[in-house]
Amino acid sequence: MSRQTDNAYPKPLVMPKRNRSGALRLLIVGILLTVAAIAYFVFRDQLGDGFALVLMGILSMVGVFYLFGAATGLIQFSQKNGEQDLAHSFMDSQPEGTVISDARGQIVYANQAYAAMTGVASAEGVRSLDNVLTAEPAASDAVYRLTNAVRDGLSAQEEVRLSGGLSREAHGSLAPVWYRIKARPIEAGQEFKSPLVAWQIADISDERAEQERFFQELQEAINHLDHAPAGFFSADPSGRVIYLNATLAEWLGVDLTQFTPGSLTLNDIVAGSGMALIKAVKAEPGTSRNTVIDLDLIKRNGQSLAVRFYHRVQAARDGTRGTSRTIVLDRAEGEDSSMALRSAEVRFTRFFNSAPMAIAAVDAAGHILRTNARFLDIFAPVVDRDAIDGNAKLEIVVHERDRETFNRALAAAFAGQASISPVDTVLPGNEERHIRFYMSPVTDLGGERAEEAAIISAVETTEQKALENQMAQSQKMQAVGQLAGGIAHDFNNVLTAIIMSSDLLLTNHRASDPSFPDIMNIKQNANRAASLVRQLLAFSRRQTLRPEVLDLTDVLADLRMLLARLVGKDIELKIDHGRDLWPVKADLGQFEQVAVNLAVNARDAMPEGGAITLRTRNVSTQEAAKLHYRDLPEADYVVFEVEDTGTGIPADVLEKIFEPFFTTKEVGKGTGLGLSMVYGIIKQTGGFIYCDSEVGKGTTFKIFLPRLIEEKRADDAPVVVKEKKVEKATDLSGSATVLLVEDEDAVRMGGVRALQSRGYTVHEAASGVEALEVMAELGGEVDIVVSDVVMPEMDGPTLLRELRKTYPDIKFIFVSGYAEDAFARNLPADAKFGFLPKPFSLKQLATTVKEMLEKQD
Repeated sequence: MSRQTDNAYPKPLVMPKRNRSGALRLLIVGILLTVAAIAYFVFRDQLGDGFALVLMGILSMVGVFYLFGAATGLIQFSQKNGEQDLAHSFMDSQPEGTVISDARGQIVYANQAYAAMTGVASAEGVRSLDNVLTAEPAASDAVYRLTNAVRDGLSAQEEVRLSGGLSREAHGSLAPVWYRIKARPIEAGQEFKSPLVAWQIADISDERAEQERFFQELQEAINHLDHAPAGFFSADPSGRVIYLNATLAEWLGVDLTQFTPGSLTLNDIVAGSGMALIKAVKAEPGTSRNTVIDLDLIKRNGQSLAVRFYHRVQAARDGTRGTSRTIVLDRAEGEDSSMALRSAEVRFTRFFNSAPMAIAAVDAAGHILRTNARFLDIFAPVVDRDAIDGNAKLEIVVHERDRETFNRALAAAFAGQASISPVDTVLPGNEERHIRFYMSPVTDLGGERAEEAAIISAVETTEQKALENQMAQSQKMQAVGQLAGGIAHDFNNVLTAIIMSSDLLLTNHRASDPSFPDIMNIKQNANRAASLVRQLLAFSRRQTLRPEVLDLTDVLADLRMLLARLVGKDIELKIDHGRDLWPVKADLGQFEQVAVNLAVNARDAMPEGGAITLRTRNVSTQEAAKLHYRDLPEADYVVFEVEDTGTGIPADVLEKIFEPFFTTKEVGKGTGLGLSMVYGIIKQTGGFIYCDSEVGKGTTFKIFLPRLIEEKRADDAPVVVKEKKVEKATDLSGSATVLLVEDEDAVRMGGVRALQSRGYTVHEAASGVEALEVMAELGGEVDIVVSDVVMPEMDGPTLLRELRKTYPDIKFIFVSGYAEDAFARNLPADAKFGFLPKPFSLKQLATTVKEMLEKQD
C-alpha cells in the first residue's frame, strides 16, 4: 500500500521542499527581541528613559517591516499552499505515472503511479523517464524524438511496446506491455533556476487489445463480404470504384492485388449504354434511394456478364451526389425460375439495353412505362428516372412545335395502325440535336390490348442532317461554280478581244492624241473586269495557278507596308512570325490576294478601330489530330491566321460566309465574292480554311497549308535565291510561221493582227478539224501552233495528240481562261506545251510565242 495524504490521494514519492527561510528569520528576530527585553528589565535603572524610547522605536520599525513583508509576500512563513495545492492534488490523483525533472535530470516531482510502473520503492531510486527508457532498445527511437521535441519547446506523444514492461518484477512475465508516453515543457517557478520537463506514462495494453479485437472483427467482416455469393462494390460521385469485393473481382477477372481505390471506373466495367441507367438514379437531397437495374458488365477478357444491380445512391443536404453502394447478382444463377426462362430474360434485357436506338414503352395515356439505356442517354437533358417514375408523358421529349404531329402519330399507334410515318423533331432546349421517332402498336397473342399501348423507337439524326446539309451545300457550290466558270470562260474571250484591240489602237496613237486617254480607259476597265473574272475562276477553282516554294515569313514581311496602308491608321497591324517555318507550295500572287482580302474584311469589321494580328506557326501531325476541325487530315501544316478584335460573326451567318455572292455589307459595298474567292484559292492550293468567331470579341481565320517536303537533290547544290530581274526592252518580232486556232472570231482576228504586226506569218483556223486541214495544205510547214482549249468538233488537247502523231516535234501553246491542270490531265504525262491564260494582251501573246520558239527541247 502506498502512503496516503489527508485527502486520501497517494502521497507523492518525491515533491519540492518547503521554503522555511522566512520562519527561521522570524524566530531569530523573536529570540533577539526577547533577550533585549529581558536585558532592559534587568538594566533599566542604568540605561535611562532615553535608551528606552530609542529601543521602543527600533522595535516598532522592525514590526512594521515584517508586517509589510508578510502582506506583500516578500516574507513567507511557510510554503504558499503546501500539500493542499490544487495542481499537486490533481497530479497525485492521476493513474498515469508522472515525473517532473529539471534540465540536469534532477527529479522535482514523481507520483506513486510512476513509482509503481518503474518498480521504485524509495525516492532515492527515482530516475527521469528518458533515463529509464534509454535502456530499452524498443523505446530508444521514441525517446529520441520526444527529447528533441521538448528541447524545441513542443509537446509530443509516442506509443511503445516493451517485453515484460518497465518493471518486469511487477509483471512477473515477459508478456508485451504497451505504453503511451507524453512529454511537455513546463514553466518553472521562482524557486527553480532551470526549465522543467513533465513526463507522463500510461499502460494502454488493454486499449490496444481492444483495438486488436476490433480490427480482427472488421477483417472477419471484410472476409465474409469478400467471399459472399454476391458481388459488391462502392463508387464515389465521379464513378471511381473505391471498393470491390473478391467475388465481383473474380467475375470480372480483376486482380485485387493490383486494384487500388479509384484505379477502376464504372465506365470500365459497365457495357453499352448501361451507364445511362446508373446515372438516371438520383436521390432527393439528404436522402438515399434504392433501385434494381438489369445490365451487362464487361470482363477483362472482353466478354459480357449479365447481372442485376441492387443499387443504392445517397445525396447530401445540398443535393450533391454521394457515394453509391451496389450488390451485384449473376443473373445466370437463381432458383426462382428455370434456366431456359432465365436465359431468355437475360437475352431480352441485353438486347433491350444494348440496342443502338432509344426504346420506350407507353400506355394508352402516353405515359412512359419503361425505357432502355439508350433512351436515357439521348434524352438525359429532358427526362430522368424520377420523371419516368412520376408517370411523365412521352411528349416532353418532343419539341413543342412538333408535338401535335407527334401526338397524331402516337394516336395512330394506339389505334393499331401498322404503317405510321416517322416524326422528325429536335430536342427541347437544344435545337441543334435532331431526333426521328418511329411508332409501333402493341397487342398480345390473343388480340387483346396489353399494358403497353405502343412501342416508341428513336434515333438521333443530328449527324445525318449535317451530312445532308453539307451535301446540299456542296451541290449548290458546285452548280454555282460551274456557272461562274462558264461565264468567266466566255467573258475571258470578250476581254481578250477588247484588250488586244486596245493594244492595237494604242500602237497607232500617240499620248498626245485626243483619243489616247479614252483608249487607255477602255484597257484599264478591261483589266479591272479581268480581275473580277479571276475572282469567279478562283471561286470555281478553275483559275491558273503558278505554284512555287514560299517562305511565309518573307511573304508577309514584303506585304507589311501594303497591308498597313490598306487597314489605315486607326487599326494596329501586328505580325507574329512563327519560328523555323516549314516551306509551302502556293501561287505567290494568289496567296497575297488571300492575305489582302482577309485583312480588308477584318478592317471592315472594326469601324471604330482595333487590332489585326497576322500569325504563322507550324502544326505537326499530332497537333492537327487534336484540333478536331472537320475534314482536316492528320498531316504537317503551316498555319496562317488572321485575327481581329472586331464585332464577330453570328453563328447563323458563320455557316454561310464562304457562299458566293453572300455578304452582310450594305448594297454597293461588297460583291460577296471575297471570301468565296479565298476559299477557292486555298482549296485549289490543297489547303484548308476555317473560321472561329465570337460575337463581340472578334474573328480568326485559320488557313492550313500542307508542309512541302522537298526531295534532296543528288548533288546537294545549294538553293540559289533568284534576284529580281530588271525589266529590259525585249525584241518580240519574229519571222516564224504560226497557226492560230480559235473559235471566237474576235479573239482570232486580234491575235492574227497582233502576230502579223510583229513580223510573223499567221494562218488561222476556227476549230481543231479545220486546223488539221490547214496543216495538210501547208505540208506541215508550221513552226508553232497557238490553240484555244475549248472548241467545237475538236478541242485543243485532241488537236495536240493528232498533230504529234504526224509532227512529233511541233511546238504548241494552249490559250485558255481555265487553269492549266483543268485540261492537262487529259494529255500524256510527257506532253510538252506552253500555256497562256486568258485574257492576255498583245505583248503577252507575242512574248509567249517568242519564248516558246526559242525554247530548246
